[in-house]
Amino acid sequence: MGESVAEATITKWLKNNGDTVSLDEPVVEIATDKVDTDVTSEVEGIILEQKFNENDVVQIGEVLAIIETDSEIPTKNSSNNNIQEPSDETNNEDHDIKQVASILDQEIKEIEFETLKSTQRSGRYYSPLVRSIAEKEGIESEELEKITGTGKGERLTKKDLINYLKTRETSQTSNSPSVKLNSKDKKSLTSLEINEKISISGEDKIIEMSRMEKLTSEHMKSSLETAAHVQSFIEVDVTNLWEWREKVKDSFYKRENEKLTFTPLFITAIVKALRDYPALNGSINGDKIVIKKDINLGMATALSDGNLIVPVIKNADHLNLVGLTKAVNDLANRARTNNLKPDEIKDGTYTFTNIGNFGSIMGTPIINQPQVGILAIGVIRKTPSVIETPNGDFVGIRKKVILSHSYDHRIINGASGGLFVKRVAEYLENWDEELPF
Repeated sequence: MGESVAEATITKWLKNNGDTVSLDEPVVEIATDKVDTDVTSEVEGIILEQKFNENDVVQIGEVLAIIETDSEIPTKNSSNNNIQEPSDETNNEDHDIKQVASILDQEIKEIEFETLKSTQRSGRYYSPLVRSIAEKEGIESEELEKITGTGKGERLTKKDLINYLKTRETSQTSNSPSVKLNSKDKKSLTSLEINEKISISGEDKIIEMSRMEKLTSEHMKSSLETAAHVQSFIEVDVTNLWEWREKVKDSFYKRENEKLTFTPLFITAIVKALRDYPALNGSINGDKIVIKKDINLGMATALSDGNLIVPVIKNADHLNLVGLTKAVNDLANRARTNNLKPDEIKDGTYTFTNIGNFGSIMGTPIINQPQVGILAIGVIRKTPSVIETPNGDFVGIRKKVILSHSYDHRIINGASGGLFVKRVAEYLENWDEELPF
């Protein structure tokens, strides 16, 4: 699970005691912080015992389940002449074992036949959980095959199916004929149960928070209670940076097969500024300040369900622009398809978030504990600006962005926090147009 992961929570058993399991077939879903992942079987066999229940916290190295694999059953013909003949009691036990083995073999064949029927059209494998949900929701195999899977090898996961069902419900609702209700009808609709998580009471909709939303809520509340948040803002002229990117982005893509976004450009400036102000790349441990040697930059990434996750670019100061671009694109893509490894959201030393993706001009981000700073990047806008020249000042159109820096005033004073974000701005405004990649 990664060096920094010490424990995980069991969120869902996909197999029960007595179920057969194939090689690499998912057995149980687990969660570590914000990452959900499947644990797959390393053998073929039958689940004999689950060592933990759902919602139990399991330490790294502990046994999750016992799986019985195929083994030879001793028979009379295989016995050695020097070995004493088995007693009638032993023969009876062997007979019972053979009967059980025969029954299990028949059950396995039936399961394999059902699995074959569900996969023979397209060759896709559907887990028992997915097939169970599909059957419950009345999804035929033809419809199931059209749903895009985000799992390993494009496998259809439970999350894919649930998202599809939500989309289908929305589509069916929007296509349903409208009905006008009079006041008497409205009074009779005081409470309508939709499902276990969503209910309507009058005009209010009550939605149970997801596990990730609960974790984020606790993390943000804890940060506000722990750190003394202070903000500094600065406006940056990124016209030259914009023009440089426009000039090189096509050749960059042809050479590296990667899209050059503004994110790795901003990261380059942040990393340089962190070298100049190492206290921002630190944390507080009791009454001691810890200055981190490695610069591990976390980048807040929006997911399709509206949640945020923060994958971490480890040793970002060791990467050039090509390396940063590849790391950014890879982590962002795998974050959105729920394919991050638990170790890839750990050990961040500083975080930035691009709120400009949502059209925001500026913001006041909450520090990602135990870090002491976070930088929010607003939307790049065309603005009228006063341009100073030796021949006088004039007004021109420039491309500008506002940087919002939140920092922990317990150890970062206003001067350091303000000078740090000013240094980031200077690196962006004086972008090296000869920067190799």
